Amino acid sequence: MPDTALMDASTLAELTELRRDLHAHPELGFEEHRTAGIVAERLRAAGLEVETGIGGTGVVGTLRKGSGNRAIALRADMDALAMPEETGLPYASKVAGKMHACGHDGHTTMLLGAAEAMVDRDFSGTVHFVFQPAEEGRGGGKAMMEDGFLDRFPVDAAYGLHNMPGLDLGVVAAVEGPQLASSDSWKIDFRGIGSHGAKPHQGRDAVTAAGVFLSQLHSIVAREVDPLEPAVVSACALEAGDFAALNVIPDVVRIGGTARAYSAEVRDQLDEAIGRHAKGVAAGFGIEADYTFIRRIPPVVNAPAPTAIAQQAAVAALGAERMRTQFPPSTAGDDFAEFGTRIPGAYVWLGMGETRENGQHHNTNYDFNDACIPHGVAYWCAVIAEELK
Repeated sequence: MPDTALMDASTLAELTELRRDLHAHPELGFEEHRTAGIVAERLRAAGLEVETGIGGTGVVGTLRKGSGNRAIALRADMDALAMPEETGLPYASKVAGKMHACGHDGHTTMLLGAAEAMVDRDFSGTVHFVFQPAEEGRGGGKAMMEDGFLDRFPVDAAYGLHNMPGLDLGVVAAVEGPQLASSDSWKIDFRGIGSHGAKPHQGRDAVTAAGVFLSQLHSIVAREVDPLEPAVVSACALEAGDFAALNVIPDVVRIGGTARAYSAEVRDQLDEAIGRHAKGVAAGFGIEADYTFIRRIPPVVNAPAPTAIAQQAAVAALGAERMRTQFPPSTAGDDFAEFGTRIPGAYVWLGMGETRENGQHHNTNYDFNDACIPHGVAYWCAVIAEELK
């Protein structure tokens, strides 16, 4: 379906200008003051009820119509990433070391476009347009919940959307079940007794213990987790010793990493297994292991009822040829999970089509494809129409 069938050229040009302005002025999590200000100003100008400062810099615009008592939340994220941009585009980041490398500028623009479009359309119920801060690992979804989001904006279902490079332009993949993994961190301090490198018998070697632990770590997924249950455990950081003192065996070796799972049960299993292996190895070497598992983001799991609504909306707005009910889940995380673990939710992927070379998420050459804007706006409007008939 051509873009002109979804949105007139002047509206697309105006939203494209907005998206590129947001791209040029990226802000990190809980620092989205400019972005939140633009969002709030446009929502107020369109006639929505607006509340700001939710969970820090979050914004919620509310639109009520008809006599329906059902309420839904549509969520977009606003934050950028702490990384340089190398696209060379005219609207590239003007802020050194910050970049919209995941398309949150596009997500914000599409949800704003939908809010403005729905002002003049009929439905019966309440829509909360949620502009969330700090999705990129800083806990914005959790902050909104802790700020009383569900008490202030009670909803029956929540919907999220994320762009997907490589998926055909304008295609919506709405799949029931796991979509994104939990994203947790773990840290271990192996505490031995330091010694001269030539006299290891006079100490307790934490370095060798850490090496044995690392060799066992990946056996957790390979030999303990059900092979039909996807999981990832990776060691990503190691600190020990000093290259200026290569004859000293250090007292402490610190290792840290990430753990990913699609279910609460496997998430718990990874937590237990990493700690068990660490303490078991430490005991074998006669040293101590201090273990910490930091639960950051739950998995995103699409519930049946809102997923069915999302599928119906995609077909209604974009046509059956742009609807996918099968698409592989991602081992990345998204704190839309903070909504979806509390209320029924559906998180869909919106195809961006061909991308710039190496222009995948979190890459310095990434740029959101503005041709997606009409498709995203049409999808959001259709979700409201399907939910609040």
